[in-house]
Amino acid sequence: MKTAKLVIGIISIILSLLVLFQSCVAGLGNSINNNGEVGGSAGMLLAICLLVAGIVAIATRNSSGNGGFVAAGFYIAGGIIAFLLAGGYDDLYLWSVLSIIFGATFVIGDTKKRK
Repeated sequence: MKTAKLVIGIISIILSLLVLFQSCVAGLGNSINNNGEVGGSAGMLLAICLLVAGIVAIATRNSSGNGGFVAAGFYIAGGIIAFLLAGGYDDLYLWSVLSIIFGATFVIGDTKKRK
């Protein structure tokens, strides 16, 4: 599971940059169209959650504490919020589901480790 935490952490840090740039463009489009959607802001929140969870995942991959559950909390919380607020920003649905999958991986891995 140590290698999986490292790989998922690195992927999520890189993915956070992609989500952040896409969200900036989506937020700009939302404000230009004045459509009242908040998909760009939700994407920025997801990008921050992905970045924090990736850093926590990498930093705590060798520890026996609750680092995996903390990272999972950020992944799942960011994914749920982004999924609910995505609106017309269709890529955000994909990124939020991926974030929830990352969070579920951490929960399952840490639960198995504790047994």
